[in-house]
Amino acid sequence: MRKIVFLTGTRADYGKIKALMQSVEKDKSFELYVFITGMHMMAKYGSTFNEIVKDGFKNIYQFVNTRDSQNADLTLSNTITGFSNYIEELKPDLIVVHGDRVEALAGAIVGALNNIRVAHIEGGEISGTIDESIRHAITKFAHYHLVSNQQAAQHVIQLGEREDSVFVIGSPDIDVMRTEQLPGLEEVRSRYDIDYEKFAILLFHPVTTEVSCLRKQLDELAEAISSSKKNYIVIYPNNDLGNDLIIAAYESLKELKEVKLYPSLRFEYFLTLLRHAEFIIGNSSAGIREAGIYGTPAIDIGNRQVGRYTSDEAPHVIHVDGGEDEIVEAICQAENLNISPILFFGEGDSAEKFKVVISEEKFWELPIQKRFIPR
Repeated sequence: MRKIVFLTGTRADYGKIKALMQSVEKDKSFELYVFITGMHMMAKYGSTFNEIVKDGFKNIYQFVNTRDSQNADLTLSNTITGFSNYIEELKPDLIVVHGDRVEALAGAIVGALNNIRVAHIEGGEISGTIDESIRHAITKFAHYHLVSNQQAAQHVIQLGEREDSVFVIGSPDIDVMRTEQLPGLEEVRSRYDIDYEKFAILLFHPVTTEVSCLRKQLDELAEAISSSKKNYIVIYPNNDLGNDLIIAAYESLKELKEVKLYPSLRFEYFLTLLRHAEFIIGNSSAGIREAGIYGTPAIDIGNRQVGRYTSDEAPHVIHVDGGEDEIVEAICQAENLNISPILFFGEGDSAEKFKVVISEEKFWELPIQKRFIPR
């Protein structure tokens, strides 16, 4: 029986890989292990490790790797140390990491330096921040690349990876999004005490290379939110440098009756809200990907998602630089958008495709010694 360990550091990546974890746990050929760290372990963000525990996964290990406002390089080094000690004891056959966070980079580094196979979920994507550098670095450490679409596959191949190490499985969170088992809107309203009939979602993360501009961006955003007179469900940002400024701006808004502020929302409940929202505003990839799958309009502010989409791929997205008047105008535009669901990132069968890939013997026969393939 092969041991597969999934590393998760945020509410976002857990939502992405949960369906894959469940598919592994159900297969008697594999033994699932879960290494929980990062934001999951922080009370400030809702102690979301509890959600993973509640989902019933058995072999769970919890590791505190960071404190509030700690530099990402220290978080990286702490995670490398903690995860290295963990895998020395566990000796897994495969490490699965997702996306572009430093925890995932730590997992990939530890795997590569210990000759343990690493599978990277949703590599090959483009964004306008340090996240892109981290994502591509993970690609260079990982042995397998399970990407969301053919475009991402080409990017991975362009980085010098073997074509037979790249598998298009779609975005795994779509498996959850398209299930009939999501909670109903009334259940979500009751759980989170939401009494709005109509609402939008605000989810804005810091851009670490633009922290000096962040306060002005937040002032413009807060003014636009306040003047729009719409109802907003506001969710805390990730814990990157500058998040304290965003949270302070949110705290100033929560006195408005039109604003409800949450450190975190359970992923399935967030999806139900997104499906019924008038629009989502901010700079989260949820506005690009998940919103499009539901046909929910998205207002994308600033540079964080630059290069991640084109107008043809994401017709539901309205991009703005971030001025108050521009944001207010975008809110008016969003009210009039009528978009069909967009399936550019998969069709909801990622877990099935993932299990097929890892069940084939040739997957495990791929050389662990990597070579750059010039193109």
